[in-house]
Amino acid sequence: MKIRFRLNGKELELEVPPGRRLVDLLREDLGLTGTKEGCGEGECGACTVIVDGKPRLSCLTAAIQVDGKEVLTVEGLAKDGKLHPIQEALVETAGVQCGFCTPGFVMAAYALLLEKPHPSREEVRTWLSGNLCRCTGYEKIVDAVLLAAEWLNSGEG
Repeated sequence: MKIRFRLNGKELELEVPPGRRLVDLLREDLGLTGTKEGCGEGECGACTVIVDGKPRLSCLTAAIQVDGKEVLTVEGLAKDGKLHPIQEALVETAGVQCGFCTPGFVMAAYALLLEKPHPSREEVRTWLSGNLCRCTGYEKIVDAVLLAAEWLNSGEG
């Protein structure tokens, strides 16, 4: 089946076999390996991407479901070689350790800040509860999201 969608600001038209998952289309067909597959069951959040402004688990999304939609991956966040403020804040707060889960957290945080630019600590924790990390203990990730929100709201980001 042929699908058309916008990926990280670029229009694409691709032939996609039935049953192809979005995570596989992104990683294997398009070489965008920032989106990770952790569990393949929608439990870990490592494969989170943004579809029409909302977070989606790409391991549970059929590629044909993005036909006519806008998809944003972690690769689409950096502008002119500069990291997005969420990515910068994760570095600043030491919210990254092994990094495997980081792209999923970044995309979930991005979706949160689109919807709620001034989240509370509890709102960040609730919003990111679908993303699992085995290394950081989450507090530094929450700190990073709050710092990024501060930067974005002050015009620094």
